[in-house]
Amino acid sequence: ELWISLEEHQDALELIMSKYRKQMLQLLQGRKGEDAEPLLKVHQANSLEIESQIDRICEMGEVMRKAIQVDDDQFFKVQEKLAQLELENKELRELLSISKESFEVGKEDLPD
Repeated sequence: ELWISLEEHQDALELIMSKYRKQMLQLLQGRKGEDAEPLLKVHQANSLEIESQIDRICEMGEVMRKAIQVDDDQFFKVQEKLAQLELENKELRELLSISKESFEVGKEDLPD
């Protein structure tokens, strides 16, 4: 009788535990849907923020490219102007040298 009573008790516990597991599984599945929704909203908000930051970074990159282009253009203009001034300086020095030589030759031709 004890043996039969023990088996009935185990069967009853198994039935209770199976119903408990089934209810817990349903509860967890129901909660997963509820818990997932706030997380999904947070992830969507983070995703939008990241997209916004990426757009800002791209805009800043474009501004930097334009600034670099302007700087390069300015640098080339300065280099060109410097080359022109160096050439002009060289030509003026040659003219000055010729002028000094003709002045010295003119001085030598004058009687003392």
